[in-house]
Amino acid sequence: MAFLADALSRVKPSATIAVTQKARELKNAGRDVIGLGAGEPDFDTPDNIKSAAIDAIRRGETKYPPVSGIVPLREAIAAKFKRENNLDYKPAQTIVGTGGKQILFNALMATINPGDEVVIPSPYWVSYPEMVAICGGTSVFAPTTIDNGFKLSAEALEKAITPRTKWLMLNSPSNPSGAAYTEAELRALADVLLKHPQVWVLTDDMYEHLTYGDFVFRTIAEVEPKLYERTLTMNGVSKAYAMTGWRIGYAAGPIELIKAMDMIQGQQTSGACTIAQWAAVEALNGPQDFVRKNKAIFQNRRDLVVSMLNQARGIECPSPEGAFYVYPSCAKLIGKKTPGGKVIDGDETFCSELLETEGVAVVFGTAFGLGPNFRISYATSEKLLEEACTRIQRFAGSLV
Repeated sequence: MAFLADALSRVKPSATIAVTQKARELKNAGRDVIGLGAGEPDFDTPDNIKSAAIDAIRRGETKYPPVSGIVPLREAIAAKFKRENNLDYKPAQTIVGTGGKQILFNALMATINPGDEVVIPSPYWVSYPEMVAICGGTSVFAPTTIDNGFKLSAEALEKAITPRTKWLMLNSPSNPSGAAYTEAELRALADVLLKHPQVWVLTDDMYEHLTYGDFVFRTIAEVEPKLYERTLTMNGVSKAYAMTGWRIGYAAGPIELIKAMDMIQGQQTSGACTIAQWAAVEALNGPQDFVRKNKAIFQNRRDLVVSMLNQARGIECPSPEGAFYVYPSCAKLIGKKTPGGKVIDGDETFCSELLETEGVAVVFGTAFGLGPNFRISYATSEKLLEEACTRIQRFAGSLV
């Protein structure tokens, strides 16, 4: 329509939301569908966090909050960064948003000018390039491979940086691949960034507490203190504390950037829900047993899914270090046909035929900038995961 903004022509709808909606529609129509598209823990929010929200309501904490967040939450965020990441931030250097997505968007809105470039490793979370586009910037994709664990190399980063580069988006553990960067890998990236002082780092640590085995999480400003003054460290309570619907994300960084983000948020949504903020205070300050217990459950699910997918004909599934996704390759199945004669000409067709034939909803890899792959979220029960993987094995085995 003629009256709509030109910016909309630069933006695509979210593939993950589209897959989840399609699965929901098929279920409502009576189909037996297993949805593995949504990045949402299936656990309930812990009772102590719920109680904190109820207590806040009873105390009358229902008025407009400060734009950047209530003081107790900003203090809890600063304490969390010091306790868990060895990063010293004053509460005034923190900001609270309506989910991590708003934090990222406001940071880009506050800093991007037309022609500015943002380096994004691929595969990437589907919203990153769309946010950059809305803000008038240009995404520069730095490819990774299954052989290097879907991690950005120092060489690929160096090649992607130009005089116009404003940000590097660094997501560890990653959505969609689950790849997480070791201290040594971050050190190599930091060495490149130190040569390019115009490049800031927007680090998305939303899956920080979901790493497995002996992996030790690090964030880049912790690894290289010289990057502290040009890093925005973003996190939130959605994944680790099963609080997706509470919509609380947060970040810490240089005070001038935080002030700019505060100004934008003040004209956009103002402060995030007060009740959800008090719940987040309890999440950060309260017992952490829930996080450790569910991390073990997620690791068992990961191991189940990786094992079963690697038993499927033509599918290769690396074992990721974190998050709750796997990102298997279906390259060996491209060009094959379904029993009905449909040619699998790419990962999108593979996923649509899998949904149609076996009722398993996954997200095709090209939506994340790297295919032929597909993303599975294993944030659901082992029973459903086992059934879904059995169906994937059956579907892959039927292709000729």
